[in-house]
Amino acid sequence: MIWNEAKECMSRDEKIVLQGARLVKTVDRVYHSVPFYRRKMQNIGIEPGDIRGIEDLERLPFTTKADLRENYPFGLFAVPQSEIIRIHASSGTTGKATVVGYTRKDLDIWSECVARAFTMAGVSKDDIIQVAYGYGLFTGGLGAHNGAEKLGATVVPMSTGNTKKLTTMMVDFGATAIACTPSYLLHIAETLEENGEIDMIKLKVAICGAEPWTENMRKQIEAKLNIHAHDIYGLSEIMGPGVACDCEYHKGLHVYDDHFLPEVIDPDTLSAVAEDELGELVFTTITKEGIPLLRYRTRDLTSISYETCECGRTLPRISRFKGRSDDMLIIRGVNVFPSQVEAALLEMGETSPHYMMIVDRANNLDTLEVQVEVNERFFSDEIKELEKLTKRIEHSLQQALGIAAKVKLVEPKSIERSMGKAVRVIDKRKLV
Repeated sequence: MIWNEAKECMSRDEKIVLQGARLVKTVDRVYHSVPFYRRKMQNIGIEPGDIRGIEDLERLPFTTKADLRENYPFGLFAVPQSEIIRIHASSGTTGKATVVGYTRKDLDIWSECVARAFTMAGVSKDDIIQVAYGYGLFTGGLGAHNGAEKLGATVVPMSTGNTKKLTTMMVDFGATAIACTPSYLLHIAETLEENGEIDMIKLKVAICGAEPWTENMRKQIEAKLNIHAHDIYGLSEIMGPGVACDCEYHKGLHVYDDHFLPEVIDPDTLSAVAEDELGELVFTTITKEGIPLLRYRTRDLTSISYETCECGRTLPRISRFKGRSDDMLIIRGVNVFPSQVEAALLEMGETSPHYMMIVDRANNLDTLEVQVEVNERFFSDEIKELEKLTKRIEHSLQQALGIAAKVKLVEPKSIERSMGKAVRVIDKRKLV
C-alpha cells in the first residue's frame, strides 16, 4: 500500500518542477519574514529573485543548530506567534535547546508524512499501535501519535517509563504495531521473555527511530519478536519523525522530498558529493510555515540514491546512517563510530547489542575500553572460556575499527537500559 501515490510515485521531471516552485516561495518568505535569513542572504549578495529553481539551491546559505540556539527562542519563526499552535524543543545536552514552532498546516503535513511512513511499514487502520516514544517537548511521541490517528489506526499512547505496564497492555490489547527506539524495543523483548509472554503477543511490525541502529540489530529484533522492523527518520528542526522511512525492501529510507529537499555534501568542503557517496545530509524545508529552514546541516552521515525503488516509489533513498559528523570519535587519529562497534558485536552472535564505549587518555595516549554484555547462553564461569571470548571480540573490533580496544565482559543485563536514546559512549577526555 502507498498512502499518497500521486506524490510518492511522481516522475522525476514533475517533482523537480514542484520542488522548484516550492523552493522559490520558501526563499521569498524567509527573506521577507526572518531577519536572520535576510541578513545571511544579503551578506552573500543573494536576493529572492536570484533563486529560480532547485538548480540554484547551492547558492543559498547553510543553517546550523548553532543558528537556532543563537536565535533562541523564536528568532527564526516566519509567522506571527498567533499562528503557532504548537512548540517543540530538543533535549540537547549542551547549549540552549533548539525550539521549533508549527502552524496548523505544518501539523497537517507532519501527520500525513508519518501516515505515509506507517503505511510504508505495513500499518493500516485495522492495527492497534502502541506509541512508546516520549511525549512532551520531544517530537517522537506526539508526531507518531498524530500520524497513526491520521492513518486511522487505534493508538495506545504508552510513552515511556513503565515497561511492565506496556508489555501487559501489549498482550491484553492485542497490539499489532509499536513505535519506539530500537534499543527500548530490545528491552521490551527481554521483559516479555522474562515474563513468559513472548508467545502471547500479536505484534507484527515495529517502527523504530530516534537513534542510529544497524541492519544486524534490525534482524535481531525481528528474530526475537517474529515481526518486521522498519527504520523511521526525522529531526525536530526539520519536522519530527516522518521525514523518511524504509519500505519492505530495506534498501534505504525514502525521503518525502515534496516537503523536505535533501542534499548530501562533503562536511569539509561543503560541496555536493556524487550519488551513492557518503557525506553529510542537508535539508531545506519547502512547505513548512512556522520555522522554514534553508540548507540545514543535520550532521548525519549517509548517501543518497535517486533510483526508483522496487516498491514503486520514486522518492530518493538515503542509506542507513553510518554515524554523525559531530559525534564521530577520533581515537589515536582514527575515525570511530559507535555503529561500527555494534555491527562487529552483533556479527559474532555471542554478545548482546548492549555495550558501552569508554574513551580515556593515559600518558597522552587515547585508550578505548568496550564493555560488552555476553548472551546468557554463552556466559560461563570458566575463566579460560571468557578469556577466549574476550580475545575473539578484541580481534573482531580491531578488524572493524582499525585500532586496538580493551574488551571487558560484563554479565547479561548489567548495562543500564534506556527507554529513550541509548547512551553508548563515555568520553572522559572531554571531562579533563
